Amino acid sequence: MRKVITCISIEAKKFFRSKIPLITMAVLMLIPFIGGFFMFILKDPDLAERLGFISAKAQIMGTADWPSYLSLLSQAISIGGLLAFGFVASWVFGREYSDRAIGDLLALPISRAAIVVSKFIVIVLWCLALSIFVLILGLIVGYMVDIPGISLDLLIKGIRTYIICSLLTILLSTPVGFFASYGHGYLSPLGFIVISLILAQIIAAIGYGEFFPWSVPALVAIGVENGEPMVSTTSIMIVLLTSALGLVSTIFWWRYADQN
Repeated sequence: MRKVITCISIEAKKFFRSKIPLITMAVLMLIPFIGGFFMFILKDPDLAERLGFISAKAQIMGTADWPSYLSLLSQAISIGGLLAFGFVASWVFGREYSDRAIGDLLALPISRAAIVVSKFIVIVLWCLALSIFVLILGLIVGYMVDIPGISLDLLIKGIRTYIICSLLTILLSTPVGFFASYGHGYLSPLGFIVISLILAQIIAAIGYGEFFPWSVPALVAIGVENGEPMVSTTSIMIVLLTSALGLVSTIFWWRYADQN
């Protein structure tokens, strides 16, 4: 346990000395501001048009209320999180190869499984921090825009859905670690992230998103907004299985694959 804690400390120092925390925070900051901007327009389209924020030809569908706004945040973190959280995972694992530090790392008197688990712990903790940051900033923006229709029950329900979507999206970052290790760098995991995101949209559009893990988080948010369950327990289990498979495959790759 002491070695794992030491590994976590080292991985955290390497991570926070890089620019990745600042980059991912800056990118995800856009979510609440864009959501607040849409709510502002939907509240008073005529005022937004007079101020020059939209043109007369603009057509924006939706309603300006807290359930819609919180659902928008949940959907955004489900999609944007696939990119941001995946980018974090690809850097944490891929940098060892791009910096050619993998040989020195594997020579340490620490089990390779402990190294992998430590990396994933740092990834999960930072992604959780990012999700909480976006949620708090989103609530502040919603209050500043003065979105109508708020109540304690709706707020609790929306926050609960947001947390579920965030956790599911974070869990899907483990396969990225495997592809970063397998591809010995950043290119393979980034390609995997892009392909997963594209397939998530296509498969959800044709009606089979509940069986594709990368479509599930966004479907959870959409289902709550529509008042209908878009996913089942099976869908959640598929996400959990995918996450476990990504973790185990990454550990096995580091333990048994040729690391020369």
